[in-house]
Amino acid sequence: MNVYAPILVLGALGAAFAVFSVVMASIVGPKRYNRAKLEAYECGIEPTPHAAGGGRFPIKYYLTAMLFIVFDIEIVFLYPWAVTFDALGLFGLVEMLLFVLTVFVAYAYVWRRGGLEWD
Repeated sequence: MNVYAPILVLGALGAAFAVFSVVMASIVGPKRYNRAKLEAYECGIEPTPHAAGGGRFPIKYYLTAMLFIVFDIEIVFLYPWAVTFDALGLFGLVEMLLFVLTVFVAYAYVWRRGGLEWD
């Protein structure tokens, strides 16, 4: 238990700071509400009513989400490699270079095809 004490103290401090910040903001903060502040945030686009079924999302939305997941998974593979970099030696370096090169080729392909453009 002695080993985990600093982690528990850090977690308690973080939770206490979060609760303190929320409580103080509600006590001290201004309370000037208007119609614009109470509406849902839509990135500057006027909100429009959707159909009863919820409306349809453009395919670009899903493609962007999938691209995010692909490049996020790359980071998940880079962390363990960085931790064991010394133990892997030259083999690990070459393998990671090939992996990053493959991901970079995919990134260049998506960029060239306009997959990163949001119209």
